[in-house]
Amino acid sequence: MLIVGLTGGIASGKSLVARVFKDLGAHVIDADRIVHELLKPDQQVWQDVLECFGKDILLPDKCIDRRKLGEIVFNDAEKRAWLNSCIHPKVFDAFAAQVKHLRDRQLDIVIVFDAVLLIETGYHRNMGRTVVVFAEQEQQIERLMSRDKFTREQALARIRSQMPLAAKRGLADYVIDNTGTREYTERQAAEIYKKLKQEAERM
Repeated sequence: MLIVGLTGGIASGKSLVARVFKDLGAHVIDADRIVHELLKPDQQVWQDVLECFGKDILLPDKCIDRRKLGEIVFNDAEKRAWLNSCIHPKVFDAFAAQVKHLRDRQLDIVIVFDAVLLIETGYHRNMGRTVVVFAEQEQQIERLMSRDKFTREQALARIRSQMPLAAKRGLADYVIDNTGTREYTERQAAEIYKKLKQEAERM
């Protein structure tokens, strides 16, 4: 079994690489999906977040409006730090529980932990290998403005809240360059996955 951390920056192309890894046989655990579960109405984290941010962040169905919450925390470093400290330990606990379950079933599997703040939290140190997906900042901005309808200022606030991708590259075992075509990125991902799978089989 090989545990691989997959990270990058917001809108760097991480989801595309995760999809390639999954299609090739990896078991992908998505940190954002775990967060989504933790923030469901009446969960403990949901209650903690409401106590901190108030009911104005709720949608009519009691779900947290993540866009509204994002507007708050990406413009307030202190509140962002509080939210991260509230959520991240529970995400890591959920990840560890899934890994334990998989370890009992399959020895040669590649488990990929897809987490945008993997390095910022220091959790990359728990990975067997770390893969960073790289894009230029201007590409990230354009993707966020097109995909999420953010203004340039909103996109920059989110990018600047994360460690620069150039710094993340220095901590990676593998770097996937997503500054070119989709096909080029997919080809790199497939080549790297082949190496990861070979490592897993040798363990």
